[in-house]
Amino acid sequence: MPFLPRALVRPAALTAALLGLVAGAVSASAASPEYGPLPPRNPATAANGTATMHGDSASSDTTPYAGPGTGSVTASRTALASACPTVVIGDDGYPVTLCTTIFGQTPTVHLLDPGNGADLASLALPKGSLFGGVYAYLDQDNALVAVDGDDNLLRIGHHRTSSGWQLTVDQSTPLASALPEGDNVVGLSPGWNGHIWFATTGGVIGTVDTGTGAVHTISTGEEVQNSISTIPGRTAVATAHALYVLTEAPDGTPQISWRAPYDRGPARKPGQLSWGTGATPSFFGPGDGTEYVTITDNAAPHENLLVYRVADGTTPVCSIPVLTQYAASGTEDAVIASGRSVFVTNTYGYPYPALPAGAPASQPSSASFDGGLTRVDVNAEGTGCSVVWNSTVKSAALPRLSLGDNKIYTVTVTGPTDSVGAQTFASYAYGVLDPATGKQIARTALGIGLLFNPLQMTGTTGPDGTLYQGTETGVVRIRRS
Repeated sequence: MPFLPRALVRPAALTAALLGLVAGAVSASAASPEYGPLPPRNPATAANGTATMHGDSASSDTTPYAGPGTGSVTASRTALASACPTVVIGDDGYPVTLCTTIFGQTPTVHLLDPGNGADLASLALPKGSLFGGVYAYLDQDNALVAVDGDDNLLRIGHHRTSSGWQLTVDQSTPLASALPEGDNVVGLSPGWNGHIWFATTGGVIGTVDTGTGAVHTISTGEEVQNSISTIPGRTAVATAHALYVLTEAPDGTPQISWRAPYDRGPARKPGQLSWGTGATPSFFGPGDGTEYVTITDNAAPHENLLVYRVADGTTPVCSIPVLTQYAASGTEDAVIASGRSVFVTNTYGYPYPALPAGAPASQPSSASFDGGLTRVDVNAEGTGCSVVWNSTVKSAALPRLSLGDNKIYTVTVTGPTDSVGAQTFASYAYGVLDPATGKQIARTALGIGLLFNPLQMTGTTGPDGTLYQGTETGVVRIRRS
């Protein structure tokens, strides 16, 4: 992806009670009769749906809030001269976005006005060997938790002062002494005991106690290029070779509960940014939202959806080819996972304007971008999976499933989607899909070219129904007219 670390291209997050009374809001307890439940809310994060890039610490890519819907909508753009993959919202209603500037590739935090999307305050962070920032989350006190380029774990608060809003580093915990030289944190997520889990590109997995500064790590020796996910007592990390589920020893040292290797394919595919899975692990399930964990592999010509029981990953519940409506498939997106259903987005051939340093050549060297999605359901017995539908909707963003109105929200693309066309004449539109059928049920044009290109990043819906979609150059706000 352009100007960004691979972590930020994901595609790859929804507030609580204060805005819960706004028209159109849906209670977090109002679960869909077909999908859900939501995963447990992590006590160290903001509300589910708005806490992380993928909505929650389980990375379900769901939200309890109804989106803008299928009627008339209006869209406005906040120009930030940055790609903005992470938009999170706390219980005060203020969106916080972690972006990377186009010029200089500097990770920068912005505080947005919930009324009109204006940029209220910004804070540039030290840049490391990655292009910019990494995955971040919003904690229970509305502070953004991120790691800067100097390997400091930061809590960044937003505060109203006599001269206006300010973003400040309210806490900094050094991690550098626990990391190999040249390694960088790529993903982080809080545990349920107050510690923060992290993973590095070099395959180090660790926990941090920000109260004492204690850091405990283990090394897998395998590259990590996705974020990580946490539920009570469990952490999931996907490396370029295997899916790991871990627990924590009494002293804080990560312990591997199980490791499941997957088919990483013969090479990186076009439309992916490294060789291996493109998915952050997602926890889901029909009971409490934590029974299963899932990723996609990188098998050729079609990738497989892999589903495991969290309690025992020795044998997958299923390994099933997805996106078979095309000659080949692959994804750089996390999946949507809720109840017994998993939705996989195809990014095979997606024209990222740039690749991370050191990315291996893809096989083939290029391919057209066809888009498409597949829905897979785990059977009621938990003994297998089946494809429910294949869709040809051409999603340019990582979609989000609303349990508030049973709709999937995304940004679609038409027109030329080669590396030049996607930045110039491709047309991007707000799109709504029916999760029962995969059919598009609403479309509203947003604009053309790089100003509106979402780069397979995911949108975040607030409790008032406003959808915030990061793009290559800022954030687009989509609201009911």
